[in-house]
Order: sequence, then C-alpha cells, then structure tokens
Amino acid sequence: MYIRSFLQDKEITITLSGEIDRHAMKTIGEKIDAYLPRVCVLDFRDVTFMDSSGIAIVVSGVRRMRQLEGKLVISHVQPQPMRVFQAAGIGQIAEIRGGEQE
Repeated sequence: MYIRSFLQDKEITITLSGEIDRHAMKTIGEKIDAYLPRVCVLDFRDVTFMDSSGIAIVVSGVRRMRQLEGKLVISHVQPQPMRVFQAAGIGQIAEIRGGEQE
C-alpha cells in the first residue's frame, strides 16, 4: 500500500495504490487530523485489491469528517473495490464519483 496526498483550498486528496490493508487507516486518519480539511477525497484509481479493510477506512474517514463538519468523497473506484463498496452499501454514507457506477 502506497499513500500520497495533497491539500488545496481545504480539500485533501489522498491517493491510495496497491492493496488496501489495515495499516492504511492510521495513516489516512493522521493526514485528516493534520490538515482538518472540509472535504477529504479518497482516490482509489490505483487500488488493485480491497477487502473489508477498505470499508473500515471509509467508515473511519466518514466519522472523522462528520466530526469536522466536512464530507468524505470516494473517487475513481476500480471494479473490484466497487463490488466491495456496493455489497457494503458504502454509497449510502459517502459520495462515490468517477467509478464503475457512472
């Protein structure tokens, strides 16, 4: 798992690549807490595999962003992670853009 991020106008984009694991959740949480963004975009364009760890990352991100009165957006989701998100009903708690749904 590789994570990179950038902040612009109170919107942080966190790009994930490789296979999502539990360790990514801590890193993402640290980035949100460091920048206190209004919007957090999790970019999944380079995620090759995801299991329930990815769901945990999104749920944790949604909770933290709600505490900050912001929102979490998931973008560029590849087919395999999208199936996991759809099975878990993630679209009901977070906006998904630029993925298989469109």
